[in-house]
Amino acid sequence: MSARDEELGLIRQLLEIYDQKAIASHLNSRLPNSLCRETINRWANGKADPSLTYAEFRALEELLPKPPKNHPNYEFDFIDLFAGIGGIRRGFEAIGGRCVFTSEWNAPAVRTYKANYYSDPAFHTFNDDIRKVTRSDRDDIPEEQAYRLIDDDIPDHDVLLAGFPCQPFSIAGVSKKNALGRAHGFECKTQGTLFFDVARIIKAKRPAAFLLENVKNLKSHDKGRTFKVITETLEELGYWVADVDAEGTDDPKIIDGQHFVPQHRERIVLVGFRKDLGVHEGFSLRDIEKTFPATKPRLSDILDEKVEEKYILTPKLWEYLFNYSLKHKAKGNGFGYGLVKGGDITRTLSARYYKDGSEILVDRGFNPKKEFHHPSNIKNRPRRLTPRECARLMGYDGIGESYFRIPVSDTQAYKQFGNSVVVPVFAAVARLMKSRIIAAKARAAQTSRIAA
Repeated sequence: MSARDEELGLIRQLLEIYDQKAIASHLNSRLPNSLCRETINRWANGKADPSLTYAEFRALEELLPKPPKNHPNYEFDFIDLFAGIGGIRRGFEAIGGRCVFTSEWNAPAVRTYKANYYSDPAFHTFNDDIRKVTRSDRDDIPEEQAYRLIDDDIPDHDVLLAGFPCQPFSIAGVSKKNALGRAHGFECKTQGTLFFDVARIIKAKRPAAFLLENVKNLKSHDKGRTFKVITETLEELGYWVADVDAEGTDDPKIIDGQHFVPQHRERIVLVGFRKDLGVHEGFSLRDIEKTFPATKPRLSDILDEKVEEKYILTPKLWEYLFNYSLKHKAKGNGFGYGLVKGGDITRTLSARYYKDGSEILVDRGFNPKKEFHHPSNIKNRPRRLTPRECARLMGYDGIGESYFRIPVSDTQAYKQFGNSVVVPVFAAVARLMKSRIIAAKARAAQTSRIAA
């Protein structure tokens, strides 16, 4: 590869993540009086050839994620579906896994993902819409052909990770296929949902294990029918699901992030292993309790001492939220803002946090015993979390850290963190799974050799 092609390739790779202004700003922070945004823009548009000094090239390379410490010695391969900003991936990469396929349709989330995770071009593939590889939206492609294409398009892997959306299943597809005399089973029951795409990939690739993540309400969604179809499908595909019959408040599949970070955030976690590999005996998510840290961050630990004025609520917005809360309290319901101090556990950060921040407002000294419009109360209006503080609240960064790269606007960052997972939760689940993943990989390889 020529120097020109190498430089142009680096610029194009960076522009998949950052805008021209951010690239130029970084370069000038390292090498003052270097390139400007307009120059980078001309390169990107092909109006001029890149011409970087060695120092400039190395400085720009700093913007790309580095390989994991164990690279290139990985213990297993995994794929990351509905990947978001990679919260589940982080835990499996930390235990020695290599991501070989990522699927995420949201372009801003992909930018954040590419800013933070190394992807070996020799082994890793990016995909946007998962239906492009499953052909689930193509009635003209027969099922047998679809499975062959899935097998061709998606690399072999040992573990499948997916945080798929919660959607109801319809009997319409079942009735139509019955009338046409076509396939029954999960192909009918899950048709038209994104879980169907996950199931198709599991059937085509037969990974040794999977981890599926969803909102807590998946269990009760559509009066329990959604969860029933999912577990029946996984059973049909030949997988054992951990703690599948557990019910009630003691269900270990429901894990609360507040055991790891100062945020109440419950998610359902489905861990499964191929039955024929015989590695599942004795596995339970109840054992995650053994991984709970003796001490966890307090909210005060993750907050910055000084933040920009834009994160403090305007007097008008604060008054609206305050009165809205009073109105609903008078009606006897709990709608309202969540004002938190340094020792509190926050409510769940949501994807709508960018709108008003009402679920998690940081107290700056508001005194409810004084009049709302008292000068000190107006001065000490609460504030939103900053995107960096959201990164810490979700476990992407540790106390005092700012390593996780946020190449998008505040609005997009709030949406991304609000849609994500608490990273330490899934890192703990990954550690529980590791020994069985390694054993299952070995047995699957042995089975393949015997079959050959």
